[in-house]
Amino acid sequence: MRIWGPLAAICLGTFMLLVDVTIVLVALPSMSKSMGASLSQLQWVADGYALAVAAALLGAGMLADLHGRRRMYAAGLVVFALASVACAVAPGMEWLIVARLVQGVGAAAMFTTTLSLISTLYSGRRLGLAFGVWAAVASSASALGPILGGLLTQALDWRWIFYVNVPVTALALAMTFRFVPRSTPDRDTARRIDVPGVVLFALGAGGFVYGLTTSHAHGWTSGSTLVPLAVALMAFAAFVAVQRRSTHPLLDLTLFRRPAFTAAMITIAVGEGAVYGILPYTSLWLQSVQHLSPVATGLVVLPHAAAAALVAVVSGRWMPRPSPRVGAPLGLLLAGLGLGAEGFLGPDSGWPVLVGGLALSGVGMGLVFQVAAALALGSVPGERAGMASGTYSTFEQLGYAFGVAVFGSLAVSAMSRSLNGTVTDPGGTAQTLSGGGADRLLDAVPAGQRASFDDTLHAVFATGHNTLALTAGALAVGCAALVFWLTRHTAGTAPGAPVKPAPARSTNR
Repeated sequence: MRIWGPLAAICLGTFMLLVDVTIVLVALPSMSKSMGASLSQLQWVADGYALAVAAALLGAGMLADLHGRRRMYAAGLVVFALASVACAVAPGMEWLIVARLVQGVGAAAMFTTTLSLISTLYSGRRLGLAFGVWAAVASSASALGPILGGLLTQALDWRWIFYVNVPVTALALAMTFRFVPRSTPDRDTARRIDVPGVVLFALGAGGFVYGLTTSHAHGWTSGSTLVPLAVALMAFAAFVAVQRRSTHPLLDLTLFRRPAFTAAMITIAVGEGAVYGILPYTSLWLQSVQHLSPVATGLVVLPHAAAAALVAVVSGRWMPRPSPRVGAPLGLLLAGLGLGAEGFLGPDSGWPVLVGGLALSGVGMGLVFQVAAALALGSVPGERAGMASGTYSTFEQLGYAFGVAVFGSLAVSAMSRSLNGTVTDPGGTAQTLSGGGADRLLDAVPAGQRASFDDTLHAVFATGHNTLALTAGALAVGCAALVFWLTRHTAGTAPGAPVKPAPARSTNR
């Protein structure tokens, strides 16, 4: 258990926090029915968690460096469990949204320490294997979330998608104290948490996602869209200025002078945003248009999860020191081609047409998770492992949050164009359709027109989904070329970076 005990404790928490990003997707209709939720509230339940994770990660990474990584990981587990219970017993949507935000803060404390713990506990071939196992867990968790959510929602109740976190958290916490050694806090400097940096970054990320989320309802020229986006840009600009002047910044911007580190951030952000950013809309097409059950919808994406997990383990086993010049751009390229293959739905297409593309994008994401994580940690000094881990995880969650918001706006826009001349309110109809309301739209038309209108909705949703898939695929392929260029002088790790992470600094428990 010297090898597997710590890794199991870390991977349990990783799986749980990443599953909770997507496990709610298939439960949203049940939440809406039982609590009378609006579409906006449902969006915040789905995206607010990822946004909270992203906003808190950098601060949590600095706290982990200052106070110890095991302590921060354990504290995150406790907060996550308590917030999960609060989600499960929520009497209303406002309570649930706040609890999801707190849950995201706990997840951030866990997530920011996972990579740095692995990099300090393992070395050599064991490090490659550990990264492979972690990457298999990370890459499969997001795709397995809808399956687990569907099973729990259908068999029990939507509240059980949160209750189930409690025993898993208890097990992970016990294993953490049993197998993970304490890390020595960084006491060489009198650093303090960068409160202005945390606030500015959270304001920037939150404003940007809020503006994108409301753009499809109010339009790009509306003040409801432009004001949050302007605030976000000013907050990000102020954040950069503050970090440049800070002696001990929340985010060391000089890390981005290392091409390998920048390539790792691009790889994980684009991979998450492109592949998993369109997954909610694929799920909605399967449920609202193809009328699959939540469990069946989850099973359709199982080839993606299986391929990602298998490739992550194999690449970790055979590439203990991944080649970023090959692995990172190849992963994005395969993910992009898989997304492109999902972009040819027709009005009469069924779910099988997606399977090949989902599997291919899974292969690509298996490489992305394994290579990008190792590349990010291997391109910085050992004492900056906490910050590098937090930055990597921040870009991962921001990629997902921004992807869901951007592709939601794009879906409504594409469907609105397709509905022009067909309905009196193309924009409103597109919002309802993209939110999974095909049945509500059909119920609103006379019985004699429902068959033809149903065909129209099939064609419109297929067009919208194709627009998302092809756009996401083109983005991934284009960024694959950029990552290939950035890593053109990189061999096994970033230039000037240590060949392997620094050994663990531990004390007796």
